[in-house]
Amino acid sequence: MFPLRRPTPSGLSALFAISLVCICQVRGAPFVVAPVEATKGMAVCVSPDAADVGIAVLRAGGNAVDASVAVALALAVTYPPAGNIGGGGFMLVCPPDRDAKPTMIDFRETAPASVREDSLGKETSMRTHKAVGIPGTLRGLELAHKKYGKLPWKDLVEPAIRLAREGFVLDARLASSLNSALAEKGVNREFVRTFSNPVGAAWKGGDRLIQKDLARVLTAIGQRGANGFYEGEVARAIEQDMIENGGYLTAKDLAGYKAVERVPIHGTYRGHDIYAASPPSSGGICLVQMLNVLERFDVKAHPRDSPETVHLLAEVMRRAFADRAKYLGDPDFVAIPSHLTTKEYAAKLAEGISPDRATKSEALATEIPLAKESEETTHFSIVDERGMAVSCTYTLEDSFGSRVVVPGTGFILNNEMGDFNTRPGVTDRGGRIGTKPNRIAPGKRMLSSQTPTIVRKDGKTLLITGSPGSRTIINTVLGIVVSTVDYDMDIASAVASPRMHMQWFPDTIVLEDRSASLTKALEAMGHDVKYRGSQGDAHSIRIDAKTGKYTGAADSRLNGKAAGY
Repeated sequence: MFPLRRPTPSGLSALFAISLVCICQVRGAPFVVAPVEATKGMAVCVSPDAADVGIAVLRAGGNAVDASVAVALALAVTYPPAGNIGGGGFMLVCPPDRDAKPTMIDFRETAPASVREDSLGKETSMRTHKAVGIPGTLRGLELAHKKYGKLPWKDLVEPAIRLAREGFVLDARLASSLNSALAEKGVNREFVRTFSNPVGAAWKGGDRLIQKDLARVLTAIGQRGANGFYEGEVARAIEQDMIENGGYLTAKDLAGYKAVERVPIHGTYRGHDIYAASPPSSGGICLVQMLNVLERFDVKAHPRDSPETVHLLAEVMRRAFADRAKYLGDPDFVAIPSHLTTKEYAAKLAEGISPDRATKSEALATEIPLAKESEETTHFSIVDERGMAVSCTYTLEDSFGSRVVVPGTGFILNNEMGDFNTRPGVTDRGGRIGTKPNRIAPGKRMLSSQTPTIVRKDGKTLLITGSPGSRTIINTVLGIVVSTVDYDMDIASAVASPRMHMQWFPDTIVLEDRSASLTKALEAMGHDVKYRGSQGDAHSIRIDAKTGKYTGAADSRLNGKAAGY
């Protein structure tokens, strides 16, 4: 057990003897957050309470996978917009041994057995029971723990149980998110009952959120493992709620779900080894393909945020996302071409990039007929004293997922079915994709953009990173890798640097940086430019190869904490 409130003397040091912490609690224009340095362990995530849980586990003798299980379960309590037991994701694990190869735990949601290719083709909203895929989170955490964990499972669940039962203090931003979700028209009644302030007022920073139903479910999970969710009372409750509301998910679907261990995508970039999520995530293939193309150019010839560099990044993004639409899906259903991550293919793509003129996205759509004219995930990075590294990204899809809470359970179900190409054959200039590889099929995993990433140099881990942000995830991670490898930025500066996004269609560069001179230069090259308030939430860790020192950086774009000891 790892105490969170009123710790016993023996547990006091495990939770509070943390030498350095950094908390970011204001969302706005990105800024450099003071980095946190440590030598024995580091956990960086969106929730300060969950970061504390991770460090407590490491101090109690757990390894990075133990800490990751505990952090993921704590986030299911303290970050309901995306932390979950009702969703899914990907965990990249790099063992501490120099010659050991990283592995990936795929716990992406799958389609229920009764769905068909066009089951959601006419749906106008994905915040319904029909949009719920079979959750994978608990089976994934359980698989990772069985393979790598050291501490008892029940001890890793206990901190989340206590946070749910005794409550945690809301910050202003999470209070505002809850208020906004509760105010939406037609929101699920059980969602309202679960997350409304019991005194009848709007939530505000400093209020305590208690989730007793969720505490009971987590207690069952602590006692029975993932079977406490996938079998028995909880599974029956999910099925009954689906029957009453037209959903597809059944108790049989839940009982049959399996997490899968896969080989991560591996590439090299300027002497560094890049490991990232493999299909059904598109993240690793797109990231490695883009880096392979960038390797053909002298990126450092221009400053990091110059028009020339932004243009080049946009062009490699454009090509990777076009291939994403053409080829990528669940590898158990789709044959994915092996050439996409080769240096030879990158050389051909590089030949088509002009140094001063934008390619029109439609020119890359020769094999895809075009029709006429969400982003709430969470990521955490953890490293332990021996150097085991974990990069984990998981999600409910939209903020608060489907908004569906099964009566009496306290957890939110995902709406990941919307990540399939739900309208077969409809690919348009607005960004809708209808290509065959990612169409719905029973038991199929929907394509993801999650990109948990580990960068190594000479057999040693250098960078642990990832981000939320739907399709923007891949490009956020690309920017951090380029900032780290090409420009040798410290991790705090790399995380804070302005971000950009180009996803083939819409044929637009989206920037955080509203520089008038940058915009004018890009438009002169033929780019259409738009802006966004912020992109992603990349809680990252960099490791000094000479000293072994860990440096963690929370992302100022959202709440977060880097905690180390």
